[in-house]
Amino acid sequence: MSEPQAGIFVEGSHSHFFLEYKLIDGVSTAQLKEALAKAIALSEGGVNKVWAFGADCWRSIAPGVCPADLKPFAAVGEGKRIAPATQQSILLWVHGENHSANFDAAMAASTALASVAILRLEKIGFLYKDSRDLSGFIDGTENPTGRGQQLVALIPEGEAGAGGSFVLSQQWVHNLSSFHALSQSEQEAVIGRTKPDSIELDDEHMPENSHVSRSDVKINGVSQKLYRRSVPYGGVLEHGLYFLAFSCDIRRFDHILQSMFGVSGDGIHDHLTDFSTPVTGNYWFAPSADELSAIGSL
Repeated sequence: MSEPQAGIFVEGSHSHFFLEYKLIDGVSTAQLKEALAKAIALSEGGVNKVWAFGADCWRSIAPGVCPADLKPFAAVGEGKRIAPATQQSILLWVHGENHSANFDAAMAASTALASVAILRLEKIGFLYKDSRDLSGFIDGTENPTGRGQQLVALIPEGEAGAGGSFVLSQQWVHNLSSFHALSQSEQEAVIGRTKPDSIELDDEHMPENSHVSRSDVKINGVSQKLYRRSVPYGGVLEHGLYFLAFSCDIRRFDHILQSMFGVSGDGIHDHLTDFSTPVTGNYWFAPSADELSAIGSL
């Protein structure tokens, strides 16, 4: 049975580094594999690392085991409400309890990759209160638990990429002053949940453009569930959410984003997009632990 990268499922980390790299033009596949093998082999106690790759990058590394559905992220939406595409090549997520150790691990990995890739985006995330978004609402309430996490997140045995996961990342920039100018009941209508305890609003009080309504998507009766690992980032000048989610099916991301950005057929958009704006968008593949450790020999 293919084992996933363990760091995907470690919850509650207080410190996070999200690093997105772009391959340097002219780098050969052999050079890429050599540098990646060195970076992946680095070991730091108490640090969780998750590696994921854009479609073009992973197909160059492991064409024989690449899921057929893996693709670059494409912009979603229309007019002024767009989820933009900023597809990069490599994602490294470092997280754990020791911020100093996470920093050292991020620095070491970036040094190992310096000959083949440029760091294009770095966001440092943190646990806010009791796993809340900076808006004050609890994040990830509907996440699966126990065995359900792997069923939702991992490609099943017998399929290309088994034990791996499709990944969506987006950096969202919040307009907290605008959101916090709303009353609590107005904020709850935007989200679709109560603020203190994250109880979903009943049908009578649930707006059709709430975040819950637009992100709780069913296709042919099947809920498009994700395993969300999003984390707040930033400081006073800029702050928001680094949205990170894992899925056994990349099409689930498409369906949810189309619903949120008003292009799913009913013309309704997620009211939350009036208070937070995505500025990046990437699809990735996080291979199984075995495929990851075998990169140098693939």
